[in-house]
Amino acid sequence: MENTTTPAVTPVSVGIRYGLLTGIVTVIYSLILKAADLEQMPVMGLLTFAILIAGIVLAHKFYKKASGGFMSYGQGLGIATVTGAVIGVLSGIFNYIYVNFIDTEYAQRTVAAARAKMEADGKLSEEQIDQAMEWTSKMMPTGPLSIFWAILATAFFAFLLALVISAFTKNKRPEFE
Repeated sequence: MENTTTPAVTPVSVGIRYGLLTGIVTVIYSLILKAADLEQMPVMGLLTFAILIAGIVLAHKFYKKASGGFMSYGQGLGIATVTGAVIGVLSGIFNYIYVNFIDTEYAQRTVAAARAKMEADGKLSEEQIDQAMEWTSKMMPTGPLSIFWAILATAFFAFLLALVISAFTKNKRPEFE
């Protein structure tokens, strides 16, 4: 006789599923921003966080639905962290390919835009701006290590967001059920 039961949904499986879905949306959004040269606008960066938050909330909702309506706070944190790590993998690989193979002058344009903004603000001397640009150029990740940093950063921000989101989306299973 064939076993037809479906495997239980785990926080990791949900995190991977929604990390892939949200990561694809994030990569497409990032590509649109880069193509339209809108990436330097702060409002557009906030929309990236909104996409991340939506992905976490939808992952929590899916997990709760598959788990009889229950999800602990820790499970919510785990789901969000895995989701963020998967998004970081996809975003990191996309950015690495984009910066190193598609638009090789992207880093220089970003540094030039930052310089122009600092000069327009008029708060720093030319020497201070030069020093800031030197540090910015050194710190701008363009090599394979940038993928690792993208994974860490996105997982960390997803975890921080989940500290709040999970407090609202959790629904603990009663102890004596």
